Amino acid sequence: MNKLVVLNLGKGNFRQGFSTVTIQLWENTNAPTQMVGSLPAAPEISESYRRWQLLYCLLNEALYHDRSWRKLRNYDIYANDFDVEVEEEDVTNVSLMEFSSLCEELQHHINLWFKSLSFIHVNQKLRTKLAPSDEIKFIFETEDEEARKIPWHLWDFFEDYVNAVACLSTSQFEYLQPSAKNPNRPMRILAILGNSEGIDVEKDRAILELINAQTVFLVEPKRRELDYWLWDKQGWDIIFFAGHSSSQSDGETGTIQINKTDTLTISQLKNGLRAALSNGLSLTIFNSCDGLGLARDLASLHIPQVIVMREPVPDIIAQAFLKNFLEAFATGKSLYMSVREAQARLQGLEDEYPCASWLPVICQNPAAAPLIWRSKFFVHKPNLPRKFLFTALLQVSLLVSSVVVVARSTGIIESWELSAFDKIMRSRPAEKPDNRIIVITVTEADVQAQNPQERRGLSLSNRTLAAVMEKIQQFKPRVIGLDLYRENPVEANFPNLAAVMRSDNFIAVCKGGEDNADPGVPPPPETLQTSVGFTDVVPDPDTILRRHLLAMAPPTAKNAKCKTDKSFSFRVATRYLASENIGSKLTPDKNLVIGNTVFNNLQSNSGGYHDINNQGHQVMLNWRAANPYIRTFTVQDVLNNKLTSDLVKNRIILIGTTADSFNDLRWSTPYTKGKWPHSQIAGVVVQAHMISQILSAVLNNRPLLNVLPKWSEYIWIWSWAIVGAAIALTIQSTRRLILTAVISCGVLYGVCLYIFILGIWIPLVPSMLVLLGSTASLKVYKNRETGFLR
Repeated sequence: MNKLVVLNLGKGNFRQGFSTVTIQLWENTNAPTQMVGSLPAAPEISESYRRWQLLYCLLNEALYHDRSWRKLRNYDIYANDFDVEVEEEDVTNVSLMEFSSLCEELQHHINLWFKSLSFIHVNQKLRTKLAPSDEIKFIFETEDEEARKIPWHLWDFFEDYVNAVACLSTSQFEYLQPSAKNPNRPMRILAILGNSEGIDVEKDRAILELINAQTVFLVEPKRRELDYWLWDKQGWDIIFFAGHSSSQSDGETGTIQINKTDTLTISQLKNGLRAALSNGLSLTIFNSCDGLGLARDLASLHIPQVIVMREPVPDIIAQAFLKNFLEAFATGKSLYMSVREAQARLQGLEDEYPCASWLPVICQNPAAAPLIWRSKFFVHKPNLPRKFLFTALLQVSLLVSSVVVVARSTGIIESWELSAFDKIMRSRPAEKPDNRIIVITVTEADVQAQNPQERRGLSLSNRTLAAVMEKIQQFKPRVIGLDLYRENPVEANFPNLAAVMRSDNFIAVCKGGEDNADPGVPPPPETLQTSVGFTDVVPDPDTILRRHLLAMAPPTAKNAKCKTDKSFSFRVATRYLASENIGSKLTPDKNLVIGNTVFNNLQSNSGGYHDINNQGHQVMLNWRAANPYIRTFTVQDVLNNKLTSDLVKNRIILIGTTADSFNDLRWSTPYTKGKWPHSQIAGVVVQAHMISQILSAVLNNRPLLNVLPKWSEYIWIWSWAIVGAAIALTIQSTRRLILTAVISCGVLYGVCLYIFILGIWIPLVPSMLVLLGSTASLKVYKNRETGFLR
């Protein structure tokens, strides 16, 4: 600064007056010019400020309560501080015009005070020694807390001297020997992003990232982490805080909320701050509410400069001030002129945010030299050559893609890919229910309604099953599938039931055995071998059913009880399709074909799978995304004549148990995995989905789920690595880079979902990994090559 003016109010207050007011003018000489006067009692200034402060808070709360504020304390505390009773309905009656009048009144009282007879000669003499173009650091020294709160920039002196900046100080300060700083060292900033509840401190971060400084961000740190960085041996030029803060009403103590649970005072950080001061700390910025108490605490540590907000500050004002200040400061303007410019630019927002320009204030150690931005580190390096960028893009994208593809081939990310498969499966739009299938469930109530002696340990006795079959058969269903194990012959007194089981439209189940010790479960003795299907399924290692086993080689063990090579779902579906003259066959490469639809066999490394057991004819199970996916009735519903010809005729009727007491196998699906608590579905429900998949693929062209050839998957993965690298090359701002990468991940997910709906399971997780990996890798690579210091 060209000139330094220190106005020491001495002892006193607004009620008693200030009997000895000293002004010292420091120019380019060691000896200052000193003037002495006095200022009379002016309780109206104190009273006007108290009213202004209260109405400022009440007005913003009443008119702008939906805005984000960086404060901890509430407005009721303000009212209590001033012993003012405020009725809730009166708050909304505070008009902007009344508030504006109060602002003018406060300014009028301040100007009238400085023109009092006991001070006018000092005022006039000071002005004779200053030129309107001088840069003036004007420090108000006082120990009176009310005087520290007054917005001194309202004095008309600061209108006459447009390059003068009002600062605050206490009367007690010490000269600190400046630490030796390496002139070639970049500016270093410790940025503390505290509790962000209700506010957006990420915008503060984005603003700080726009300048070329070596910035360390602490996001909602614990006290131990913050203290560790304060002691950093490299030292800090600036310590910045954004978040929630407050000061006690007496202005003696301030607090900051460094995370959602920890609130600290300056005294709790004093040792770390002293270490930072000894290592070169010059400026602290509290871009948060009500910071005069913080500045008061920091004065005892003799911090050179502190910038705070004198009152609760809206989020947008804090961000606008920081942006305007750094734009000016980092381009070579002095600290004080940068603050004054940033204050002045806030005036443009005062239609929406009254008195915004009043909020920022510098609290100064008069004996300390101001921080100067080392501007050489603000100069951007030349752009890298286009050839270099293209080469870097190819190298990074190929390297990252290769790493991910190798990791995928070893099965490291298989669980991630299967989880992503489930997520995409659940994200599909709803489908119409399959009206070709009706499921009749044996519930616990159905079981308990029967004679236990007749049931003989089964879920349905021969009598009840015969009654159910009689009810169903009268409506001429096309196929009846019994998903119940019944290995004993039907009793002789139920000939009609035995006849149904021998009929062509009846399909029964058996269960394949694991080995000689487990021969499996046989089908009903009455049923033809061509009308029997196995119920075996192939869950993945995480117990989720994602695959559909259509057929497998028949067992070779002599004691095997289930000798069929076709699944229950295949038998039921093909028996239904046979009525429409649609048959099945094998292609030369051993794929099943039903009608014109090819069911391509899964390979051991299909899609996201790694080395699975793919024996038999397996396809992915494209679960039907409908709720309800199919109509269901209970056994009691059937016996009570709730079925009609319109419901049953020419349809598939499945019968299976859901009763808990029978411990029927239940299965997890991509849909049940997405619920909490996790649930499972009964086997008969799984069979209905599998039958529906076959029928819908053959008759309705509903897509079966297939995968791309491996070479196509590799190209797809590499293409997203190129996208990530291109993002890193074209976007400089770290925040915008992260935002763009996140948006790109969303686009990738949407593309994969769309292609999945069309029937192709395309790599999502590997593509997302290479997208983010190439973005981060090329960002680091480019910064290293250009020598940027962030």
